Amino acid sequence: MDFSNYDLDYDAIVIGAGIAGMYQLYKLREQGLRVRVFERGTGVGGTWYWNRYPGARFDSESYSYGYSFSQEVLDEWDWSERFASQPEILRYLQYVADKFDLRKDIQFSSDVKSAVYDEETRSWEIGLGDGNTYKSRFLITGIGILSQPVLPKIEGIESFKGQSFHTARWPHSPVDFADKRVAVIGTGATGVQTIQEVAKNVGHLAVFQLRPEWCAPLHNSKIEPDEMKVIRAGYDEMFEHCAKTTAAFIHDVDPRGAFEVTDKERYEFWEQLYASPGFGIWQGNFKDILTNPKANKAISDFIAARIRERVNDSLVAEKLIPKDHGFGTKRVPLETRYYESYNQENVELVDISETPIVRITENGVLTTEREFEFDFIIYATGFDAVFGSFSRIDIRGVNGRSLKQQWEEELATFLGIQTNGFPNMFMIMGPHAMAGNNPRSIEYQVNWVTETITYMDDRGMTRAEATLEAQEGWHDYVLEQGKDLLRNEVDSWQTGININLEGRQTRITLMYAGGQPSYRRRCEEVARNGYKELNLR
Repeated sequence: MDFSNYDLDYDAIVIGAGIAGMYQLYKLREQGLRVRVFERGTGVGGTWYWNRYPGARFDSESYSYGYSFSQEVLDEWDWSERFASQPEILRYLQYVADKFDLRKDIQFSSDVKSAVYDEETRSWEIGLGDGNTYKSRFLITGIGILSQPVLPKIEGIESFKGQSFHTARWPHSPVDFADKRVAVIGTGATGVQTIQEVAKNVGHLAVFQLRPEWCAPLHNSKIEPDEMKVIRAGYDEMFEHCAKTTAAFIHDVDPRGAFEVTDKERYEFWEQLYASPGFGIWQGNFKDILTNPKANKAISDFIAARIRERVNDSLVAEKLIPKDHGFGTKRVPLETRYYESYNQENVELVDISETPIVRITENGVLTTEREFEFDFIIYATGFDAVFGSFSRIDIRGVNGRSLKQQWEEELATFLGIQTNGFPNMFMIMGPHAMAGNNPRSIEYQVNWVTETITYMDDRGMTRAEATLEAQEGWHDYVLEQGKDLLRNEVDSWQTGININLEGRQTRITLMYAGGQPSYRRRCEEVARNGYKELNLR
């Protein structure tokens, strides 16, 4: 390919060397483009480079999460666990980077601060934190939907004299909690994984919980060599199956309604799901548990009963049962003896909806009830979902239009891949794209972007921009597809709510919720019809 009509440094610049950025580099390089990836970390891995907290691991089956594009990788890599831990995941991504010599085109410790579109040259100028700038025809973002950590709005965080860190900025060297006093603030998915691991070897652990989450057992296990052979022999069928399921997991929705079976059949089915590995209890459940309030109440009551069975102190158990949302209306954290952690004498649950945190002190945490002293404070307080990854970069399109400002006025994209007013910018997992088992979605979107760029090159085109009409149509379609979901009635990152960020208290739709098959059909229709929804020239 030759897009070098002007003096450009690269044909394409990719931001981020995680799962998306690595694969996008591979695909564009395969097409003969001059590509550069800028990564602010010191190594590849993205999410799995930054999130090194205790207990970090997959909640999708390892073999369904890995790349599918290379038969050699599928043949050579053996997963050791059904749900791999962070160190193994990072080794896998490093192995892929080495196998395809990706690092030669990745510039590490390079924090992208700005990206400005130049209409005259139809190119992007990328500015790094070190002051260097680079020009490229295409800008592709692989920056993740949960990658910009957020600390809580609590006074005094800087005053604490002990060690403290956000889970997404965990030290690269080991942290020893033996005989230490530790606080974990936050009980979302990250908090759950951290708490159950830290509780194994700690002097005293205090968990500060604002709102509990519905959790289900992970049921992890080792993958023996014979089982890995069976998995490897079935990769093609498994990936084909994932392309057809609602959220690209190996689990698919049961076609029955919760009340189309007898009470006995319903509870036996739920007991079976609760005893099974992974997201089956969430993604393989009756078809109406996420849309029918009565069905959702029934599964929520079932899970609540399991929590009460597992937690010895009935008062603690009740505090761990959500009252403000139903099961599955947020992404379900998967756990291993999380609830049993609260049966330990050295683990304490602090309900900050009853006794709020006043401030962080030099010695620990002050609530309205008392002051706690700690050696470590761990902030498991999540991310500025979707927005934060983009807003931390000053992205400016046609006529200097700010992407942050545009999305503050109205969040709208086309397919979650392009945005009107920002030509030649493609997003992998952008707002209103399909999420779920993310690598399956990532590979699909990377392939779509690559095919679009190839289509342009074959026709001598150098500018691609989603039309305003196409963007408006996709915006309305996204809202329509998700209108019946109970999750729209719940405050979560998926509905744009973040109590730790100004202006994030109004519910919106952040990601496409119509299911993987319908998302892919629409994308394929656009390509098949010659990209009429894009202004190509």
